[in-house]
Amino acid sequence: MKIILFEDEKWSGFLPLVYTRPVGDLRFGILKMSEKWGHVFNATVSHITRPYLQECFPIASVESGIYINARLHPEPNIIEAIEELKDDEALMMGDILLAAKFYDSSSLDVSRFFQKEYEGSPFLLEKITDLFSRNGEAIQYDFVLIKKGEISSPLHASNTIIGSPDQLFLSEGAKVWASTINTTDGPVYIGPDAEVMEGSHIRGPFALCDHSTLKMGAKVYGPTTIGPNCKVGGEVSNSIFHGYSNKAHDGFLGNSIIGEWCNLGADTNNSNLKNNYSNVKIWSYALNQYMDTDLTFCGLIMGDHSKCGINTMLNTGTMVGISSNIFGGDFPPKHIPSFSWGGSDGFETYDLQKSFATMEKVMSRRNLTLSPEIKKMLTEVFRLSEPHRALTTQSQE
Repeated sequence: MKIILFEDEKWSGFLPLVYTRPVGDLRFGILKMSEKWGHVFNATVSHITRPYLQECFPIASVESGIYINARLHPEPNIIEAIEELKDDEALMMGDILLAAKFYDSSSLDVSRFFQKEYEGSPFLLEKITDLFSRNGEAIQYDFVLIKKGEISSPLHASNTIIGSPDQLFLSEGAKVWASTINTTDGPVYIGPDAEVMEGSHIRGPFALCDHSTLKMGAKVYGPTTIGPNCKVGGEVSNSIFHGYSNKAHDGFLGNSIIGEWCNLGADTNNSNLKNNYSNVKIWSYALNQYMDTDLTFCGLIMGDHSKCGINTMLNTGTMVGISSNIFGGDFPPKHIPSFSWGGSDGFETYDLQKSFATMEKVMSRRNLTLSPEIKKMLTEVFRLSEPHRALTTQSQE
């Protein structure tokens, strides 16, 4: 079985996170969208994405397989409907292509398929804030998927568990010391070789992925996901970290999404609730203006390789692009374009080569390199984001 995840016209609603990855590579729940479908069908998964990303995320060479909309989350009814597809049949919801089974062709042209209407209500990601707003559902689903047929490692006696022990899963090599874990509202997953240091307090749904560390005395409210190779401390609520990102010190992060290779300096805090309790607005790359999230709680969304200095204050609904560096006192603007350097006193363009030099230093600490393919991709992101940096005024909604 070969699966190809494709992006539809709503991909831009997930910027800036998808500047550097296809929609199908977003982490949602415990797993990435691609990993979920790989688990479900025991299949290899590749992506159809924008041309400048395709070299970093190549399409598998296949003659037959299944196209699946990258925004579509697996659940029993949709899985059954996809399994029932015959060759050259497509599953539709109105004019939205959900999935299609192809044979002897890899052309994604809806008109070539016999179209079947899906009668259920699919779990489709509609906008970027869905990632944290619906993360609890995704963690619940992934927990069952990962736990199936597996046996949890034992929990050390120094810990206190509240709720059902069946809702706690420790992978091989996971270490948890002298902490409290509450599974009353959802499961808690600790990945391979991940560590929860002593004095931490965790309320599910929660996922700490492989090789990540929850620092001493951390307080985590679910639903929260900490992706692989991260270090997180302080207070975190209803947030997602992708991979290789750090919030190693005290400070609050809530209702937020952090990309890969990000770093939040000591005592960085974000607001996730406005003083007047009105809906939070965030910058929309698709509309090129601020839009209402219809949410009372919404914090920080930060793209890959961005960083902020110590004591940084971030307002409700702050949107930070790729490879930006934020520092200084007072609140910076709510929309910080990619490759920006500065703070509340203003920003200048972060030189591309200087940003590469920083990325190389950061990645080398994890014994990884910044490949020519990634540099080429980021160079295109730098070009694509130039119109946003050229804005001279930014509304503070």
